Amino acid sequence: MRTYLCRLDEIPDGAARGFDSTGMPRRAMFVVRRGDRMRGWLDACPHVDGAPLAWRKDAYLSADRNSIACYGHGAVFDIDTGVCTKGPCVGQALTPVTLECDEKALWITSSRAAK
Repeated sequence: MRTYLCRLDEIPDGAARGFDSTGMPRRAMFVVRRGDRMRGWLDACPHVDGAPLAWRKDAYLSADRNSIACYGHGAVFDIDTGVCTKGPCVGQALTPVTLECDEKALWITSSRAAK
C-alpha cells in the first residue's frame, strides 16, 4: 500500500519537512532530503517514549544541517542511518519509514507509519 505525502519539489535539497497525522491514516513523521536521497523517520525520539524531535514546524535538522536533532533532549542522529551519535540515547535509533519516489511525488510504503 502506498500513501501520498507530497510533491518532490516541496522538500528543498538540504531541508526536512514534517507530516503530522491529523486527518491522515499515518503516525507523525518527517522526511530529510539530501540531493536525490530522501530519508523518512517517525517523529519520535527513542530517549523519551516517542517525544517529538522538532521544537518548531519542520525544525528537525541541526544548525549546520548535517544531522537530525532532538531539541528537547539534545540528541543528535545520523541522517542516513537514524542512529544517535551524541546525547542521552547514543546507539539507539529513530524508526525508519520506507519511502518511494517517482518522477514528481513522494510516497510512504512502510506500515510503520500506519496507525
